[in-house]
Amino acid sequence: MDDTLQDDSPNALRLGWEEWVSLPDLGLPALKVKVDTGARTSALHATDIETFGRAEKPQVRFTVHPIPGRDDLAIPCSAEIIDRREVTSSNGETEMRYVIRTNLAVGDTTREIELTLTDRRGMQTHMLLGRQALGENVTVVPGDKFCQPELSYEVYHSAKVRKAAPNRVLRIAVLSREDNYSTRRLVEEGEKRGHAVEVIDTARCYMAINALAPEVHYDGKRLPRYDAVIPRIGASITAYGTAVIRQFETVGTFSVNSSAGITASRDKLHAHQVLARNKIGMPATAFANSPKDTGNLVGLVGSAPLIVKLLESTQGRGVVLAETRKAAESVISAFRGLRANFLVQNFVKEAAGEDIRCLVIGGKVVAAIKRSAEGGDFRSNLHLGGKASPVRITKEERETAIRSAKAFGLNMAGVDLLRSESGPKVLEVNSSPGFEGVEKASGKDVVAPLYDQIEARVRPAPVPRRRSSRAD
Repeated sequence: MDDTLQDDSPNALRLGWEEWVSLPDLGLPALKVKVDTGARTSALHATDIETFGRAEKPQVRFTVHPIPGRDDLAIPCSAEIIDRREVTSSNGETEMRYVIRTNLAVGDTTREIELTLTDRRGMQTHMLLGRQALGENVTVVPGDKFCQPELSYEVYHSAKVRKAAPNRVLRIAVLSREDNYSTRRLVEEGEKRGHAVEVIDTARCYMAINALAPEVHYDGKRLPRYDAVIPRIGASITAYGTAVIRQFETVGTFSVNSSAGITASRDKLHAHQVLARNKIGMPATAFANSPKDTGNLVGLVGSAPLIVKLLESTQGRGVVLAETRKAAESVISAFRGLRANFLVQNFVKEAAGEDIRCLVIGGKVVAAIKRSAEGGDFRSNLHLGGKASPVRITKEERETAIRSAKAFGLNMAGVDLLRSESGPKVLEVNSSPGFEGVEKASGKDVVAPLYDQIEARVRPAPVPRRRSSRAD
């Protein structure tokens, strides 16, 4: 430190050449800083510095390693860019740095300061406090240190750091090929919260697959680091779409629904096996490969009428009601002739063409509607002309919906239930549920809880202590 900063007023803040501070707006509750009156600007050690957001209000994302030597502790941060400034460091090197504004807390004092972002790797402290940040009513004593109360890096080993982390600006990708109500609502709600939300056509993503630097590319460029991705994967590109999600998962991006959960829910045979393994009620279901087993297959699910369902069916298409055993055998024969995979299910008569769609987000049912078939159709899908109305579900139905989403590891799921004499029966678990019918029929905002879930999940997690090094 080159100079002594002296303020003789009785209320002056007394600082040594090294102090503990916190940057609460960035989610950094404890940092050791070097106080340097010879430096004009303040600097924060930051890596992975990347701009995002709209040109009229640019943001910057960066990673801070608050504990020197602990690269395993990485705190993701974001802030509005207020300037880009040329700064000359103590070793004479000049670089352009992004400048942000944030609150600094030291002792009982909190003040707003400007910070430049730079890579201070190898420095003993990861933050430098310069003259601009010190301002008035400050006395700096070069021979002293820790004149203000000492903090501890132990806070980063506690769950408290996650709970106390601020809701920072996030960069989020919506993987969708359609400009529909659900996609527009995801963008609208995210931008309302100040996040940067980009819609990415899943089919146009391509991947660089390697051990050291896996990447996702789009439209000729490497995609930036996203805090989270929200998959809206169409049934026609399930295989490729889940491969793209796996790539995002590989680079460490949080996906609202995992690739494994989407894959399992899309394969109807696999999905029913998952439900059965978790002892979740569903209509009696059977599957066979050989045409010689047709008679036995029908017998396994009970008497007619029966449902014959293509494994790749979506939105009620590829689902046939066979009124008699002979009709069921004819449909099965036709599907086999097309080399189509299908399953046979018991028809729940008492449901009377109605089912319940429960939207589960973050382990809670945030909305439920009743869907009723029109014109004598047994299928209640809204895409086929069914009508939706609000419904009050039972405790058993709520628990069944939550257990179903959990069985697939889905943070967001549309769980379709039938009301039967023996309790709720799960028809399907949809990993890309539409929002329009649910929001309009229930009158509830179902996208806001999804963003609550994302904001909670992307907060930094506590890191384990190292036995070989001191925490502070």
